[in-house]
Amino acid sequence: MDAALELDRVHGWAAELAALCERIGPRFGRIEVRRRAAAFLRGLLSAVERKNGWQLAEHAGEAAPDGMQRLLYQARWDPDGVRDDLRAWVVEHLGDPGGVLVVDETGFVKKGTKSAGVQRQYTGTVGKKENCQVGVFLAYASGRGAALVDRELYLPESWTSDRARCREAAIPDDVGFQTKPQLALAMLERALDACVPVAWVTGDEAYGGDARLRLWLEARQVPHVLAVKRTQHVIAMNLLPTPAEDLIAALDADSWQTLSAGDGAKGPRVYDWAAIPIRPLREPGVGHWLLCRRSLDDGELAYYICYGPAGTTLAELVGVAGTRWTVECCFQQAKGEAGLDHYEVRRYDAWYRHVTLAMLAHALLVVLRAREAVAAHTHPDTGGQ
Repeated sequence: MDAALELDRVHGWAAELAALCERIGPRFGRIEVRRRAAAFLRGLLSAVERKNGWQLAEHAGEAAPDGMQRLLYQARWDPDGVRDDLRAWVVEHLGDPGGVLVVDETGFVKKGTKSAGVQRQYTGTVGKKENCQVGVFLAYASGRGAALVDRELYLPESWTSDRARCREAAIPDDVGFQTKPQLALAMLERALDACVPVAWVTGDEAYGGDARLRLWLEARQVPHVLAVKRTQHVIAMNLLPTPAEDLIAALDADSWQTLSAGDGAKGPRVYDWAAIPIRPLREPGVGHWLLCRRSLDDGELAYYICYGPAGTTLAELVGVAGTRWTVECCFQQAKGEAGLDHYEVRRYDAWYRHVTLAMLAHALLVVLRAREAVAAHTHPDTGGQ
């Protein structure tokens, strides 16, 4: 690609960022705050190594981080409104009737005891207990790409039971303890109420193991594939509650099919899969299944409870289960490229502000890449031009 075409591409990216900043502009009370937010986003999208207040200020040509810190701590603007704009913008660019909402969490390793919600707790980010904050996120995935569209900071009971500590971290008095599935439900409710086009919901066993979340999705007639533990009891066709592992253990060899759950970093994620109908006393037109994934390498099993249209095929269930991995890619990209975990704030409100802007920056990258991929496919001989 010659220099002129490359310059046109860069100008196109800049124009898209400017349009996005214009879109969220009404969420900021003053023009100075709008400009500050735009500079913050430009810094998040830049090649700056650590996207904290100092680094973002330097990228903006400022001698001190005061302005960037005011944006997160003191300036008047509506991060939940920006979140809503982000979700709508993602739907405009990635929306599809077959879209999937994915719930998952990620950890933010921190030092000290002052950051809102921090304590020693397990996080899959490092695969062990660590002093960290945990954020629960909602991602939207379609064939066009995947982006984070909502977020909630998990507050352990050790925090919510100590209101003085909460006030020090700017946690409002009306914010009480909520489990991670309860936070996920709140985000799913916002997305569904906003009429996000979605065919399925998926998540790991931290969410699939919560019966209230599964029943709530059923009540809203939202199909889902949610991971559960091997000991999860399900209602078998004989109407008896039976551990998931026992139902799967009784399957014969012909019950399994080798299918791909989608492409990963090393190619297709191929496993053996089987699905068993469960809950015989179901409503007409819908189905319930116990889905199982078996590793081709070591035979390790994973289990899912599924609900959806009666004619859903095994391959469709497998495809939804595989979509869950897209949120891991979102976390990796948002942290590595958009500074999702680079913040140095302690307050509850500041966490939401930084994370929301980082999600917006990541979503812009996702949409631009999706557009580039379409252009390259349409005009392969000119590199998408």
